Amino acid sequence: MKIIRWFINNTRTLLLAFALAIAVWVSAVTSADPDEVRDYPSAIPIEFIGQDAGLVITGQTPKSVEVTMRAPRSVWDLLIEQENAVRAVADLTGLSEGKHTITVQIQTEVGPVRVISVTPSSFDLTLESLVTRHLPVELSITGNAAIGYEAGVPAMDPGEVILSGPESLVMQVKHVGAVLDIAGARLSISTSLPINVMDANGEPVAGVSLHPETVQVTLPVVQLGGYRDLAVKVVTFGRPENGYTLTNVSSSPAVVTVFSNDTALINTLPGYLETTALDLTNANSAIETRLALLLPSGVTLIGDSTVLVQIGISPIQGSLTLTNRQIITVNARTGYQVRVAPEYVDVILTGPLPTLNSSIISNLRVVLDLKDLGPGTYQLTPVVELTIQGVVVESILPGTVEVVITLAVTPKP
Repeated sequence: MKIIRWFINNTRTLLLAFALAIAVWVSAVTSADPDEVRDYPSAIPIEFIGQDAGLVITGQTPKSVEVTMRAPRSVWDLLIEQENAVRAVADLTGLSEGKHTITVQIQTEVGPVRVISVTPSSFDLTLESLVTRHLPVELSITGNAAIGYEAGVPAMDPGEVILSGPESLVMQVKHVGAVLDIAGARLSISTSLPINVMDANGEPVAGVSLHPETVQVTLPVVQLGGYRDLAVKVVTFGRPENGYTLTNVSSSPAVVTVFSNDTALINTLPGYLETTALDLTNANSAIETRLALLLPSGVTLIGDSTVLVQIGISPIQGSLTLTNRQIITVNARTGYQVRVAPEYVDVILTGPLPTLNSSIISNLRVVLDLKDLGPGTYQLTPVVELTIQGVVVESILPGTVEVVITLAVTPKP
């Protein structure tokens, strides 16, 4: 009984002592781990939850929010270090069609945390019914097959597609189509084309999903009777100048179309047409000219009667070794004597043969620059003075030479 009476008489004192202890503890903790108000270092993406599967969001909605929070320093460290420690949630549970104002909820994995501000804290969105439609694929063919060819009936797989999306957008779609360009086609076509979604004015409709997104198109292209494609054979005679070689012979177009009322005659042609002969005698540069085609009697050429012929002619690449080229020293200081060993080197060059065989090559110099060098023994690399286009110094033999510089000896009288 005495103990109970003592507790009753000292209750206020005990409560005061407890409160003081709590205050001391809070003060100590706050001093060691103070609260800080900060902006979260990155934008937080908005997560939409509870959305009815039969509804779809339309219009512009924010993708993320900026958040300012108050938390102890240690909690801030955890918020920043942990992935997805802070989430921004937009709850659409129970919402039906129409326009709604949504409040963003901030959730954290660690605490204590107090949210100071959210930007934006709320936003408007519209929910619409998700609908699907089946529409046939319309194929538009542009261009024409090559002369003498005819396009057949195209086949498409699939013949229709499924549209899905907000009702207001799906109902805008009036045409679903693909475009196939057959300009100049000589062979049957089999290709995959993207499908375009358009309104009544032919403008694209965005925000609608397609399944599938492409269509496989097959179009037969056949050659008409009396027509035939023949390769162009460029005929040349003569040889380029010595030291030059033929690198390329081509024509544009490389294939031409001919016609004859005599189908048997067309079928007996060898598969090519020759040009008039082009003389290449002593040519030393590229040639570009137009040449006529030689047509058999009874055969007509469809299009231009000449072709553009391009002939590539380039110098033959070779190598040349120049032996015993004397080394020339330059920029030697006055009053010094220079000795070079060896005094002669071999130089190996590569380049076009006509240039290597010309007299200009014999004028090249092998030089040693002795600028700022005093007495001593040096191992130096000679340099070939060569500015001839296309000619390259492959090597100098030997690659380094010994240079001995001494004071010049003045003879006694």
